[in-house]
Amino acid sequence: MIIKRAKEVIRIEAEAIRALEDRIGEPFQCAVELLLNCSGRVIICGMGKSGIIAQKIASTLTSTGTAALFLHPAEGLHGDLGAVREDDVVICISKSGHTEEILRLLPLFKRKAVPIITMTGNMDSALAHRSDIVLDIHVEGEACPFDVVPTASTTATLAMGDALALSLFEARGLSVEDFALLHPGGDIGRKLLLKVDDVMRTGEDIAGVDENEALIRAILEITSKRIGATCVFHDGRLCGIITDGDLRRLMEKTNNIQDLCARDVMSRNPVTVSSGILAAQALRVMEERSINQLIIVDTDGQPVGMIHLHDLLKAGLA
Repeated sequence: MIIKRAKEVIRIEAEAIRALEDRIGEPFQCAVELLLNCSGRVIICGMGKSGIIAQKIASTLTSTGTAALFLHPAEGLHGDLGAVREDDVVICISKSGHTEEILRLLPLFKRKAVPIITMTGNMDSALAHRSDIVLDIHVEGEACPFDVVPTASTTATLAMGDALALSLFEARGLSVEDFALLHPGGDIGRKLLLKVDDVMRTGEDIAGVDENEALIRAILEITSKRIGATCVFHDGRLCGIITDGDLRRLMEKTNNIQDLCARDVMSRNPVTVSSGILAAQALRVMEERSINQLIIVDTDGQPVGMIHLHDLLKAGLA
């Protein structure tokens, strides 16, 4: 009975989130554009459980490049409204759309000419009618057997807040480097601020052979350096790469490799990245190109390091 009930709760909340997808339309687009053009902060209000969700949304917005803060509606009525400036945008959260403390704040927001976005489960509520943009977060029912305890509704609200935050993050064109600068401490900061130079293999650990060397020599180099690939050079300049995958594909075609040299098997124009970039960037390149090894080069295009996907795994990036 316990397991059955727990699964039902998960199903109800999952369905509440899934239903939001069909409601992402023009109002959501308008909300994102309003927030994107906001020169001040995003002020988020909510009472009770909605207030807790509002705090999480404010935190997520701030951590993804949109300055936001939580305003407790009751405290707002007793002085904290002074935190709201004319260049801010307010997001009000109320399942019923009739939260008294928020409704009492509306005239004060209007006096400051602050645009109001509302997330509510009641599109015909007083709050909805008095807001500039309304996002529909209604649910068919709470996961609570009495349809009382905020569960599915708070989950849906949180998901809508995440959708806003990440849509804004992408619309601002922020990069993983920008995200890293917003999270300099803790595990996130350590991982995202890690440079490729900190994890790459250098010096004698860089696998390399001349293009005219026998393929057998290249295979020995790959084996001894344990990185699954070797750089190939022409007159001392990088010209290609041979990977384990190249060798496997070769063996599918022929077993006669005695007369082959490195240039016969190498892949020309290997994928490289510059020294000094974030390790997270290198990981993204490897994922996009579906490769396991990456060559790190200096400003002259010469290898200064090599990195394997496993190196990034050990660093906790993948």
